[in-house]
Amino acid sequence: MITIRPYRPSDRSDISDVCVRTGRTGLDATGMYSNDNLLPDIYALPYVDREPELAFVADNGERVVGYVIATADTRAFARWFADSWWPSVADTYRGNVSADEARTVAAAADPNRMIIPEVDEYPAHLHIDLLPEAQGQGLGRRLIDTLRAALAERGVRGLHLTMGADNLNAGAFYRRLGFTELPSSTETATTFGMPID
Repeated sequence: MITIRPYRPSDRSDISDVCVRTGRTGLDATGMYSNDNLLPDIYALPYVDREPELAFVADNGERVVGYVIATADTRAFARWFADSWWPSVADTYRGNVSADEARTVAAAADPNRMIIPEVDEYPAHLHIDLLPEAQGQGLGRRLIDTLRAALAERGVRGLHLTMGADNLNAGAFYRRLGFTELPSSTETATTFGMPID
């Protein structure tokens, strides 16, 4: 049986593994970059290190098979990421890399990538990933509901996420949960927002 529980520091390596194994629009990104730590260092580990109280995991009794992680304040998180987090890991990703990897590293170094026009209305943002064996069981909804409750306790007014526009299954999932597409969406990225009740 898979349970939803708060993140623990001992989950850190599982969080990285899930991030990599779902990092290519839900598919396995292992070996996609010269260092498999790149995606977790951008999209997972800074969240659990800075705001572990906004990280929740799906645990199958042996390991973490999914998670939702978030920040309550995207503006503050972006500043911290640029000033503290990224400088602490950036040297790992310097060198002779593919053009795609170089673009990913350059984007990570730009904190403005996180600041959508609607950020003041939807100040929190999330990342959610589930391994294939944990999908289709209602865990995504349970993880997001758990996060929403934690954000509501903090008085956060809204939550957003940005995903690749080609990830149609994920888009349908977010719409079913009550997220709506925001005007900041582009041809390559869709941004969804949800008020926190």
